[in-house]
Amino acid sequence: MTDVTDRPNPTADRTADTLSRPFTVRGLTSRNRIAMAPMTREFSPGGVPGQDVADYYARRTAGGVGLIITEGTYIDHDSAGTSGRVPRFHGEDALAGWADVADSVHRAGGAIIPQLWHVGVTRAEGAPPVVDAEPVGPSGLSLTGEPKGRAMTQRDLDDVIAAFADAAAAAERLGFDGVELHGAHGYLIDQFLWSGSNRRTDAYGGDIVARTRFAAEIVAACRAAVSDAFPLFFRMSQWKSNAYEAKLARTPEELDTLLTPLAEAGVDVFHASTRRYWLPEFEGSDLNLAGWVRKISGRPTMTVGSVGLDGDFFSAFQGNNSDVTGIDQLLDRMERDEFDMVAVGRALIADPEWAAKTLAGRTGDITPFGAEMLKTLR
Repeated sequence: MTDVTDRPNPTADRTADTLSRPFTVRGLTSRNRIAMAPMTREFSPGGVPGQDVADYYARRTAGGVGLIITEGTYIDHDSAGTSGRVPRFHGEDALAGWADVADSVHRAGGAIIPQLWHVGVTRAEGAPPVVDAEPVGPSGLSLTGEPKGRAMTQRDLDDVIAAFADAAAAAERLGFDGVELHGAHGYLIDQFLWSGSNRRTDAYGGDIVARTRFAAEIVAACRAAVSDAFPLFFRMSQWKSNAYEAKLARTPEELDTLLTPLAEAGVDVFHASTRRYWLPEFEGSDLNLAGWVRKISGRPTMTVGSVGLDGDFFSAFQGNNSDVTGIDQLLDRMERDEFDMVAVGRALIADPEWAAKTLAGRTGDITPFGAEMLKTLR
């Protein structure tokens, strides 16, 4: 009699064949196609990641994740942040903590890149880490178009570009495998990309190409600050944190115009953030945003958005739980080479072994996501 555990599992075989392939870009190799998505957790008092943060990322690596993308980390600019518990990527104390994180992930067999972040005009006035820092952005306007903070001067732009480059160089020095620039969700880089928040009339505002200039200069400065072996990821999105229907590009042609300067400046991988990965981006095609970006730019892409769960991440902030779902649509798209990697978010908060269980076909053993899980780092 054949034991049930010995029976063939076509779904598990398909999952393993699709997601277990290594992915290499420049000097970075992920052992599989599964990344941990960057998620702000605010468990770094004073901006310094401790042993609990190192254990948190190493646990997901030991559970099968190939590439860790850390939560957003503030660059060295007074207005970059809006919380005293979000980690910094500058200062001896914070960088020492990050070196330990990178070592822990490497010992567990994975690769790791930090996400470098400036929040721009979304900064809350009077908030830490620098309480008297004024919010800055392209035009001195909030994402809803109301006056807030001040428009950045050329000196401000130069300082921020240099801070991103310094952080990228520090990441390579500490032994990280690459960096990701946070150019999504209505934060500073995205504020320049989006016509809704960029009303400048100088060389950094106007048409799509002009609006990409700041982002492209950051990419170019980071590329110049690191070695040829060190890859640059760029996270982008259409939607903003308070404008889900916002669009950087309404057509593939506009998306091409946006992507070309960024790719030419040195982006190696585009991380295309959507709320639900299975939704098509433009009419007339089933391709999602990551699929279109790959098709247009020729660069590898990463998809993200409610992978393995039946509710999007905004529902978590409203206290809602999410049940485990299958990833057949994800496999369909990856088998068509629509994108190269998948970033998994809340499913990995819920179950550090999500990757290993998924690759082994043990989806029935996966722990569903509960909103209360956001309150602890485990």
